[in-house]
Amino acid sequence: MQREQWGSRFGFIMAAAGSAVGLGNIWKFPYLAGTEGGGAFLIVYVGFLVTIGVSLMMAEIAIGRAAHLNPIGAFRKLGGNRWMPVGALGVITAFILLSFYSVVGGWTVAYIVKSISGSLVGGTAEELGQQFGALVSSVGEPIFYHGVFMALTIGIVLAGVAQGIERSVKIMMPALFILLLILVVRSVTLDGAWEGVVFFLTPDWSQVDGGMLSAALGQAFFSLSLGMGALITYGSYLNADANIRSASCWVVGLDTMVAVLAGLMVLPAVFAFNLDPGAGPGLTFITLPAVFGEMWAGAAFQVFFFVMLLIAALTSSISLLAIPVAFFSEQFGIERKKSAVIIGAIIFVMGVPSSLSMGLWADFKILGLPFFDLMSELVDRVLMPVGGMLTALFAGWVAFPKMAEELTNRGTLPFPMLNVWKWMARVFCPLAVGWVMYVGLA
Repeated sequence: MQREQWGSRFGFIMAAAGSAVGLGNIWKFPYLAGTEGGGAFLIVYVGFLVTIGVSLMMAEIAIGRAAHLNPIGAFRKLGGNRWMPVGALGVITAFILLSFYSVVGGWTVAYIVKSISGSLVGGTAEELGQQFGALVSSVGEPIFYHGVFMALTIGIVLAGVAQGIERSVKIMMPALFILLLILVVRSVTLDGAWEGVVFFLTPDWSQVDGGMLSAALGQAFFSLSLGMGALITYGSYLNADANIRSASCWVVGLDTMVAVLAGLMVLPAVFAFNLDPGAGPGLTFITLPAVFGEMWAGAAFQVFFFVMLLIAALTSSISLLAIPVAFFSEQFGIERKKSAVIIGAIIFVMGVPSSLSMGLWADFKILGLPFFDLMSELVDRVLMPVGGMLTALFAGWVAFPKMAEELTNRGTLPFPMLNVWKWMARVFCPLAVGWVMYVGLA
């Protein structure tokens, strides 16, 4: 059976950017910037993106195209059975991440419904906090919306690479940018918004410590979908003539742009209404609806915002589901559609404990953390960094000749920085990731 391919270079870039651009950029990045010191966090985060991020993205896409297989098959084909567990780690990470990511995606679906119905308009931050708490702590409602979000994800992946994933992201990604720009313009033109712009863009270097570095690196991995095999999977559908280096720079550039725009959308609005920029995850679901309630045409902007958030969540969730679907389809010969439905259903069930940990199972903790937080910490601080570190070592030491072929399109594309990239992969990326992991976990 002939392997599917992307229909165009633009389609691949939109799909890879969609995998990168998600809740990590729009839900998580603004509140991390708020809690970790604003401008200093932004600069450290962008620094990680353009050094470690670009290098690892090139490695993952090159591994995928060289092997034309899922992550487990790719590591086995290029490095033998001893490297197969690195691919397996990516598939496991995708399973765990999508299980709790879909819960947050479900909250987004719920908030679109609430925004359209008008139940969020005009509430104070305290009232909206109670409403959000009631949603996430209930049993049936968040699980229902978690199921709706997974059904949307499965539906797109069912249609395949070109007809499902590529076609959807070609519509969703431009729509996301348009909605984001509309909201940024509205936010920065609010009275008192400039204070938030200054906070976001002016570094306070006293905020830099091990925890902040760890948070910035974790966010870079989370937002670029590194260390979990998503880009290996997407790279495996890439045609032989595509320029991996150019595509990687485009994806990282688009991801960085969305993160900066998200910060300019959220933080100026928060400062304009004298709210707490360090409000954490509640910034999106509590603070911002309170801001929209005070704006002219706030109800419309609120709907725009949560639709945009859903689009961002879906472009990432489809890449996460595509990883295990590719593996089970290729490894066991399970028909793609059946594989997508079965795996999607398993991930839905895996997400139920994360949802219940906000309410019914709130007192049940592992290592002092609720189940949702434990899964998030495990993925952010351990699984993705370890996956990225091992991928870099593999690309730099084990499969470098094959990587050089892919990054130069078999010698037809000059790459003067190839030796620099080799030592980034061999030494700098693994050491940087290992050190930041150590200080973050210490």
